[in-house]
Amino acid sequence: MSNQKENKVTLQDSLKAYFKGVKTEWGKISWPQKPQIVSETIIVFIVVVFFTLFTYIIDLVFKGILGLIPQ
Repeated sequence: MSNQKENKVTLQDSLKAYFKGVKTEWGKISWPQKPQIVSETIIVFIVVVFFTLFTYIIDLVFKGILGLIPQ
């Protein structure tokens, strides 16, 4: 009976092994430098603004075209 108990892996043991693996992998991450983060954030912001304006202009064009259709 004790042999069966020794073979069981408890939830606590599983969590310890998981977080130990997370800690090991966390140390392998190479984080970007601050200038890279700032420049990429600015690029994302510009792209979002561009596509927002593009979608708005296309919407105005289609509203104008559809406004020409008599009801």
